[in-house]
Formats: sequence, structure tokens, C-alpha cells
Amino acid sequence: MHVRPIGTSALRIEVDDPLAWFAFLDGERHAGRLAVVDIIPGARTVLLDGVTDPAAATALIRTAPPPAAPPVETAPVTLHVHFDGEDLPFVADHAGTTVDTVIRTLTGTDLTVAFCGFAPGFAYLTGLPWTMPRLPSPRPRVPVGSVALAAEYAGIYPTASPGGWRLVGRTDTALFDIDRDPPALLTPGRTVRFTAA
Repeated sequence: MHVRPIGTSALRIEVDDPLAWFAFLDGERHAGRLAVVDIIPGARTVLLDGVTDPAAATALIRTAPPPAAPPVETAPVTLHVHFDGEDLPFVADHAGTTVDTVIRTLTGTDLTVAFCGFAPGFAYLTGLPWTMPRLPSPRPRVPVGSVALAAEYAGIYPTASPGGWRLVGRTDTALFDIDRDPPALLTPGRTVRFTAA
């Protein structure tokens, strides 16, 4: 584990299990032992932003035992998906299986929100048995609600945007709503299930 200062009021922690560290640090924040504005997990890092006392936060992190895996959410977010994505045949071929098996795998696997980024409401979901290459060049516009795969992640585009992920389907569920609390439907640590619409 490495702790690196970012400017004068942020720290970046390089760790093996960002979700476990996210849950631990969030617990320390709620217990009043860590003064920080935001804790943001990534693929292999956790960023602490708005740290009031970086020296004290660094000492807390360096002396903490490795945190246990966070508890699994008891109420998964279920998303109804129309599995009609144009890249389904490619995904099946790359995985060495059939389109029907890909859909069964996507609907039969509990996915976990590892971290969020790229766009407000975009969650990187882990738990799939394959890795998928991105497109050689991104599409200029991916429709809102598109369910897609890239590398070891699944994700859903919360707004129409350019994107280079492999499209497998679409959902009508709103992933980001500024009037909702919190605005993002999918947050780090949440369990997500796809069902065939």
C-alpha cells in the first residue's frame, strides 16, 4: 500500500482491494476519526479529497490493519435489460460460447459496483467471467441506457455519449437523476442484477 499526497488537501492510496478500503475509510469518516469531504474508489486506488489534516489521515491509513471485505448489499439493484445489442455476436464469439449463454451469464451473475466515473452515474461493474476488448475506435454516439462490456467490466451509459465498449443491450432505468438522493442509482459496493426484459 502506498499513500501519496495530491496537492495540499487530497491523498491517493494505492491498494489491492479499493472497495474494502473505501468501506473502512467511510466508516472512519462517520465515526469522526477521519475528516474528509469525499472518498472515491478506483480500479486500484482510493482518493481522499478535502482532507482537513493530511498528516493525521496518512498516519491512520498506514497504521490500520488490512480492512475486511465490505458486507454485501442485501437488496440488489435489479435492472431490466433488452438484450439486443449489436455486439452480442462478437461477445459470444470472443467468449467462445453462444449468444444465449452470454445472456444467461449476464442475467445469472451478481455484479458489484467497483467504482464510478467517466460520466455522472456511470458505474464499473465487476464479476463477469470474461474480459472483452474495446472497439478499435469509439462510436461517436452510444444511446442512453446502453448496457456494454469492456475489459473485465460491465457498464451502462447514463447519457448518450461517445463510447468504445461492446454493446449487449439497453435498459430504460434512469441511472442518474439530480433530484434523487443520491443522484446516482449505482454506488460503490452495491450489488446489481440484470434481468431479461
